[in-house]
Amino acid sequence: MSLPLVDWLRAQDDEMLAGLLRLRPDLAVPPPADLSVLATRAGVRASVHRVCDELDTVTLAVLEALVVADADHTPVGRDEVAALLGPDVPAAALDASLALLRERALVWDAEDELRLVPAARDVVPAFPGNLGRRAGGPAASSELPALLAALPEEETRVLAALVAGPPIGRSRSATDPESPVGRLLAKGLLIRVDSETVELPQQVGIAMRGDRPLGEIAATAPTPDTKTWPAAQVDGTAGGAALEFLRRMERLIELWGSAPPPVLRSGGLGVRDLKRAARELETDEAGAALIVELALAADLVGEGDGPHPDWMPTTTADVWAAGGPEQRWTTLARAWLELPRLPGLVGRRDDQDRPINALSEVLRRPLAPRDRRRVLEALAGFPPGTAVRRPEDLAELLAWLAPRRGGRLRDEIVQWTLAEGTVLGVVALDAVSAPGRALLETPDTTPVVAALRAVLPEPVETVLVQADLTAVAPGPLVPWLARELRLMADVESAGGATVYRFTEASVRRALDAGRSATDLADLLAERSSTPIPQALTYLIDDVGRRHGRLRGGVASSFLRSDDEVLLSEVLANPEVAGLELRRIAPTVAVSVAPLAEVLDGLRSAGFSPAAEDATGGVLDLGPRGARTDPRGPRARLSVPDPSGERLDAVVAKMRAGDALVAARRGAGERLGSTHTLATLQQAVRARQRVWIGYVDGHGVQGERVLTPVSVGGGVVEGRDAVDGELHRLPLHRITKIAMVTD
Repeated sequence: MSLPLVDWLRAQDDEMLAGLLRLRPDLAVPPPADLSVLATRAGVRASVHRVCDELDTVTLAVLEALVVADADHTPVGRDEVAALLGPDVPAAALDASLALLRERALVWDAEDELRLVPAARDVVPAFPGNLGRRAGGPAASSELPALLAALPEEETRVLAALVAGPPIGRSRSATDPESPVGRLLAKGLLIRVDSETVELPQQVGIAMRGDRPLGEIAATAPTPDTKTWPAAQVDGTAGGAALEFLRRMERLIELWGSAPPPVLRSGGLGVRDLKRAARELETDEAGAALIVELALAADLVGEGDGPHPDWMPTTTADVWAAGGPEQRWTTLARAWLELPRLPGLVGRRDDQDRPINALSEVLRRPLAPRDRRRVLEALAGFPPGTAVRRPEDLAELLAWLAPRRGGRLRDEIVQWTLAEGTVLGVVALDAVSAPGRALLETPDTTPVVAALRAVLPEPVETVLVQADLTAVAPGPLVPWLARELRLMADVESAGGATVYRFTEASVRRALDAGRSATDLADLLAERSSTPIPQALTYLIDDVGRRHGRLRGGVASSFLRSDDEVLLSEVLANPEVAGLELRRIAPTVAVSVAPLAEVLDGLRSAGFSPAAEDATGGVLDLGPRGARTDPRGPRARLSVPDPSGERLDAVVAKMRAGDALVAARRGAGERLGSTHTLATLQQAVRARQRVWIGYVDGHGVQGERVLTPVSVGGGVVEGRDAVDGELHRLPLHRITKIAMVTD
């Protein structure tokens, strides 16, 4: 009788068992009581399917050969498996694959032969190796080669068609004894399934395939066509992409803060709103979909409250915006890597032929993080700076590494991952960047931040002011200078060098925020590497001279001016009649309208008012943007990755459970207190574990495996073999006892 799986597991060391639980974490949830439970779980069909998803082409071929050899029923020799695989699989590859299968408890050794878990038969195709069932008669006899050699050509053609697979065929002439199919049935070289269906016996298929019974096997991974870039060039390109992505995310937060788009009744973002975001962010719809998806994943935007919610920034967005570029990028890159959604599906149609919207639940794919990481790790397996020329080559490599993974979107996920990674800066020039490698290697943010900081250009503190009312930042600006420039000028183009344009509206925006014309002129004079052009000086002086000549306050609001004629002109202007301004002094007027509405109305009429506070200083009434409370990241349902200490504890518990079962089988009835005391004293001297059956104070029976420390005063003290805790048991409550042999 062959060795069962549970006995093979008992013979393995603790390191091997911990490795098994690490490779198959579902076996440890909940922790098995003993090794019998572990062996049972290891053979469960769902668990076997799950672990086989990780196997490569050669290992799956070895698994298929074991099924063909019926290793799930009787032990088979290694040489028999090697013969089935043929010359395509060298001995080293076979041994490596068998080692992988042993580590996962799919295969175990039974008296120098191999056994396979029965559930593995459900993993392989219905016809393993494209071979049919075993048959008796001539197909199983030693005369089979001679029978095949003597076949006429037309019968050989019939068998050759079935040898190529599948081994099942239909023929209307199957009932005609004079037809080629009928003659093959009569000779026992085909098996009748029904009146029109026949099957090629396994032995016939193996004999006709020669030295490759399972057909040709791709024993080596395909080698993609690659191109090598200087690593510094890849990292520099990635740094530029990272800065551009951060700029677009900031713009999205600003856009949705001022004009939040509505949440569709079915959930998600409308097509028009996505197109508007793409236009404002200066990207295509696919890029805009990625940005809004990551904004939601990083909890930077969320649904507002109320019966008709909008998509708007959360308060987390303000905290995120206050960080440095390295911290902000790391947050977004980590959110993308762990995103359980496929933004690439946006714009397609679902099973009901409805368009798939961004931020909708249709995009949810729980296995997307796993597939995304597989693509990046395969690309990161090449040396730094090495790029794969064609995404199809990378998809082919991934298909060889895990043929059972991917489904119908496998090849498209490769293209989406490379495209999205390029937008983020995880990938650049089709190679994984240094920040991308750090992102894959560790969940800690510190190495990722350091890697990105190393590839970003050094922040600059100067700009080049030009005669066409623009300023060029030759690199990323220090944060405070970037904020000031965005306040007084509009970003015209971004990239390696950012171009800012000064306009009357942008200068007035800075003045509205409390800066004076002198402040703006001094800042530009101090931070410009070129002389300030006269046109810009005139623009700032002109806007500054007109700005604030009209002062508004809260009355609900008031309007004042030292120029009585100007105030009279305002009151006489028909375009501001709706503001209901009323003069209460030669230089003061009040309104029932809110101050912001009064100022907007005056600006629409061509005036340039400014708001003031109680001290007469300029009051910034610029829009702060709508905000909603953060929702927090959505929990992902997955099997936790167990730590080494936890795995060691699970293994120790299984060992103790096994000892408990063995001791229970060897325990007899209680032979009296003298026998109990003698057994415990012997265990203390030998430092040996004992199994104890007892009855507690409530009359409930229990059992423990203890390592006795002391016996005396009618009490035994010992450490539990499962939890290591010290327990005390009265001797008179012990009903059974037995020594535990390791």
